[in-house]
Amino acid sequence: MSDSTRPDSKDVALLYASTDDGAGARILRARQGRLEAGEVRPAVDGQPLLGRELVKLHARPGMPRVCDVEVVHPAAPEQEPASGRPAAVASDEYRANWDRIFGGPRAPAGAPN
Repeated sequence: MSDSTRPDSKDVALLYASTDDGAGARILRARQGRLEAGEVRPAVDGQPLLGRELVKLHARPGMPRVCDVEVVHPAAPEQEPASGRPAAVASDEYRANWDRIFGGPRAPAGAPN
């Protein structure tokens, strides 16, 4: 057994009710000196975690609602919010050579080159 699945594990969850939609369970989780309330739901293949942890719950013998928590994949760190604008990909060299790359404005017919 790994450290997180031993009966004296420091990461323990108590399942106390089902979620409103019946797809998961509400839990109280004790870890690292904190008590947290949350929900667990089955992982869906192809669905992103979106900053959530992927965990396995190991029921303790004789106490099916008390589980040791094994973190399979920790939550990803928060990312900076998108600015809502496209990425700036044009370099100064690209801008300086725009005419050479795409041709400048066309001269009127009959004008000297």
